[in-house]
Amino acid sequence: MTRLDRIRRHTALFAAAALSAGLLAASGALAYDGTNCRAPGNCWEPKPGYPDKVAGSKYDPKHNPAELNKQSASIADMEARNKKRVEYFQKTGQFVYDVSKIPSN
Repeated sequence: MTRLDRIRRHTALFAAAALSAGLLAASGALAYDGTNCRAPGNCWEPKPGYPDKVAGSKYDPKHNPAELNKQSASIADMEARNKKRVEYFQKTGQFVYDVSKIPSN
């Protein structure tokens, strides 16, 4: 068996393996057809008994508005600290991480 024959044989085996792996993967993707999709990729369906409107049902998480506002308040505080750091850096050319160490003048 020449070297060229071995290369052809290995190429044929590799191509057959790749083709069979591709067919196996494609058959798995096409096997399940039990959903009613509104659009391609939008196939979420509620379980039986799940309400059409979540608000007021037993599935309603009833978030506290004060708890929800904590993150927006902390982001606003962070932006204020960053503004002080940038102003001080532009004025002096020195970056200070701890805002309490930035002089008020």
